[in-house]
Amino acid sequence: MWRSAARRSSLFRRLLSSSSSSYAPPAVYIVNKRGNDILNDPWYNKDTAFPMTERDRLGLRGLLPPRVTCFEEQYERFINSYRTLENNMQGEPDSTRVALAKWKDLNRLHSRNETLYYRVLIDNIEEFAPIVYTPTVGLVCENYSGLFRRSRGMYFTAKDKGEMMSMIYNWPADKVDMIVVTDGSRILGLGDLGVQGVGIPIGKLDLYVAAAGINPQKVLPVILDVGTNNEKLLEDKLYLGLRQPRLEGEEYLAIIDEFMEAVRARWPKAVVQFEDFQMKWAFETLERYRNRFCMFNDDIQGTAGVALAGLLGAVRAQGRPLHDFPNQKIVVVGAGSAGIGVLNKAKKATLKMGITEEGHNQFWVLDKDGLITKAREGLDPAVASFARGSGPNEIPDLHEGASLVEVVKKVKPHVLLGLSGVGGIFNEEVLKAMKESDSPRPAVFAMSNPTTKAECTPDDVFKHVGENAIFASGSPFSNVSLGNGKTGYANQANNMYLFPGIGLGALLSGARNISVGMLEAGAECLASYITDDEIKKGILFPPVSSIRHITAQVGAAVLRAAIAEDLAEGCDGVGPKELSTMSELETVDYVTQKMWYPVYHPLVSKK
Repeated sequence: MWRSAARRSSLFRRLLSSSSSSYAPPAVYIVNKRGNDILNDPWYNKDTAFPMTERDRLGLRGLLPPRVTCFEEQYERFINSYRTLENNMQGEPDSTRVALAKWKDLNRLHSRNETLYYRVLIDNIEEFAPIVYTPTVGLVCENYSGLFRRSRGMYFTAKDKGEMMSMIYNWPADKVDMIVVTDGSRILGLGDLGVQGVGIPIGKLDLYVAAAGINPQKVLPVILDVGTNNEKLLEDKLYLGLRQPRLEGEEYLAIIDEFMEAVRARWPKAVVQFEDFQMKWAFETLERYRNRFCMFNDDIQGTAGVALAGLLGAVRAQGRPLHDFPNQKIVVVGAGSAGIGVLNKAKKATLKMGITEEGHNQFWVLDKDGLITKAREGLDPAVASFARGSGPNEIPDLHEGASLVEVVKKVKPHVLLGLSGVGGIFNEEVLKAMKESDSPRPAVFAMSNPTTKAECTPDDVFKHVGENAIFASGSPFSNVSLGNGKTGYANQANNMYLFPGIGLGALLSGARNISVGMLEAGAECLASYITDDEIKKGILFPPVSSIRHITAQVGAAVLRAAIAEDLAEGCDGVGPKELSTMSELETVDYVTQKMWYPVYHPLVSKK
């Protein structure tokens, strides 16, 4: 039976206060270690109990979540989180409980043997990608403070202002190639999770290692803890982040600026991927840094590229030539950073096909307030060019704020695309309305993550829209048996098809920044990957099991675009001139050869 925290705490205080007690303060240990070497030593490691003075003295600042906890609090947190998590799981389906158990098992292996961990992940990527990333990572982030066992990555906080340039040197790696950073403000479709959002960079970088062959010793997950507006977390005694409201305005940007300058000072060639920032800061930071650093925002640019590849695939699957894409009627539900990113990407694709921007609008965009039109007060500038107006291309009686069902019934779209973060919003009524689409093969993209936030399931689509429907989602679902030997394909329109190749291509080219042309080259490569026979079956994306091959192709396309735009400065002794002489096949071979693969190497002691 566990002794209660209150009883143990009382006993501990009595021991300290009793004059007759033989209690003496613990001896001071002199350690010949610093930083991660201490955290990786089970004898010296105190996890979150290191006081700030020790963190500064031992080079630990930034390597641990910001909140300092005492021995008693750590004990209580472990016992409470163990029981709370188990209780919370009681009502969950078996699949969720099994997924979390698998994550724990993999996490233990990761802590014990990284080489073996990545070999297991690479060789079983189709099975384990949903565990290390979406959908399981959402559950992990929601419970991260309770699940915390070993620190990974770096934590830069609002309290570290003025210290980041020195803190960055606490990270033990002399070279970092890839950084994924979040401020935890919009984790998947789960909202503001504060410091617990660190699970996203960790999961993304696992996919970088598995898919792109980035050396795991050269990756860095980062959380920028600028506070949280999540009242539930602020009141949670287990929460490990700053207990303050989120910084805003110039105070917020000053923290991001300082972090980016610190990264450039130590690792000027590192690629930085921004992930899961709320919309206003996602666009602001992208515009602020895109021409100064080698960075990109995966939600705006990566999701957009994957979605565009799926939309172009849907055109082909609907029996139409690609140049007919501008005539494809698309209803988009969700006007956040990912939704606007998809719209901008698709619009650029139509312009490349020779369509003039003026007067052309193939999109009907809805947010929580319904259809967005030019009549809306306080219209967000980011979505203004996609708002419906008046004229010959408009549908009569489709007014500002019209409901999703009403829009689908009147527009009869070829594609219904969801990035809303609202699970089940494509309900039976909406899907039955999609059955009346002007296309014989209506396409439904339910792209919100995790699975609980998906707008619908493939079973729903094939049941209510029909066997000819095309389905794609952000999280993995199983294919659907339609009978008579037919299969309804549950395509996974996941960013993992694109972002590892973008990062790898940018890294190997030594690009000064990541241009629109480089991103488009990656998306076009992905779009052309599927054969016509596969497209006819309703397959829009390749199997996850071939992710390394896909990434090599996408990475090579991104590298060639960097060369063509004179952005490449070369990498690891291979200069831009040498890269420019490679044929397309040679570039793919070069990228493939640069991928890290987990094997054991002989070890030799210096002593």
